[in-house]
Amino acid sequence: MKSDVETLNATRVKFTVEVGYDELKPSLDKAYKTIGGQVQVPGFRKGKVPARVIDQRVGRGVVLEEAVNDALPKFYQQAVEASDFLPLGQPTVDVTQAPDVKDGGDLKFSVEVDVRPTIELPDLSTITVTVDDLEVPAEEVETRLTSLRERFGTLTGVDRAAADGDFVSIDLHAEIDGEEIETAKGISYRIGQGNMIEGLDEALTGVAAEGTVTFSAPLAGGERKGEDASITVTVQSVKERVLPEADDDFAQLASEFDTLEELNADLLNQVEQAKKFEQGLQARDKVLEKLLETVEVPVPESLVEAEIHAHLERESRLEDAEHRAEIEDSTRQAIRSQLLLDALADAEEIGVDQGELIEYLVGQAQQYGMEPQQFVQMVDGAGQVPAMVSEVRRRKALAVAMEKATVTDASGNAVDLEELVGGDEDEDGAEALESGSESADEAGQTVDPTGEDEQAAAEETAEEPSKS
Repeated sequence: MKSDVETLNATRVKFTVEVGYDELKPSLDKAYKTIGGQVQVPGFRKGKVPARVIDQRVGRGVVLEEAVNDALPKFYQQAVEASDFLPLGQPTVDVTQAPDVKDGGDLKFSVEVDVRPTIELPDLSTITVTVDDLEVPAEEVETRLTSLRERFGTLTGVDRAAADGDFVSIDLHAEIDGEEIETAKGISYRIGQGNMIEGLDEALTGVAAEGTVTFSAPLAGGERKGEDASITVTVQSVKERVLPEADDDFAQLASEFDTLEELNADLLNQVEQAKKFEQGLQARDKVLEKLLETVEVPVPESLVEAEIHAHLERESRLEDAEHRAEIEDSTRQAIRSQLLLDALADAEEIGVDQGELIEYLVGQAQQYGMEPQQFVQMVDGAGQVPAMVSEVRRRKALAVAMEKATVTDASGNAVDLEELVGGDEDEDGAEALESGSESADEAGQTVDPTGEDEQAAAEETAEEPSKS
């Protein structure tokens, strides 16, 4: 086999392949076997029909076509492996010369395909970004203490009108034009949650136990969802949460500390760590943003179009031109991020071990609200494991970039991200900060375990060429 490759542009190449007739012999034998198993010829057992009889029955041209279709993917893959290119997306093939029915001859074909572009990466140590100063507001410590006290609070009935934050037991009755739509009794609700019926919080405020109030609001569900209904609410009871005193006794009850001072110090440390983590997230996003500003990353248009199509198809909005325009920029940016991080992972020779992959899959299972084993089985069945491996590599690649970049706060102080990126003290922080594709996630580029993510699948390997 002979093959040449021509670069058409920064993201597309053309393979020209020439295959000798003798090299087609295995595919010819396979074609005769395949066709022989499909035809029935009197006097011959199925699958035992001689080649000359098959030629007479179905024609030599049919056999050659079957052989060529079988050979094309194999020889195309060999041409790809002999090159330095990584195909992306679906290639198209043009057969320029097929073996002659009588005289044989060579098979010649060409394949055009988008490829991962060559990306010139900068010295990562020259990347500098600035994040916000680390500030630990005292009110956030107080908020955490109050939240902890609420967990240990008790509900106590009160003989007064209900107010914001109170817990009430209510009966609801909804009707439209005198027709009863729904009735529910003994519903527990906290005023201010705002997650039941529009206007309910305002209606309940100021109503005491055994009081009744009627108001109008659109129904939140059911067959008549959205229609305005007359809602009658009867308050059965009103309770308020009584918080325990913030003292040493409470500290011993709610924590491992003996004094309130020690508990407050721990809460202060928690807030400080959370702020450091926010700094880390900001640094991660800014490092990626800086790299994208610095590096030219050509994007194959076919990948952009394929991802947009898949996105709109999932939302059943293929004909929505306005939405297509809305997501085009974010889709293009997401693909640029992925290509950049793939190049960085290659340059840093980043690999993914089994433990890292399992850790990522477990995290994804939690996001989807699934059991890890069930999630892994679904991902494996959809052929998405290679895409998952690529995502972990990208996360690790961005973590490397963060380690080598210079990160300072607004006051000019160096920000040490080692604890969050490379240390063992905060594994959860490290995992989050290594996420190199949050911008892609926001653009709808998350890995889809259902197998609908055409782009992720396309990036993993050269696909079987399709005839044009």
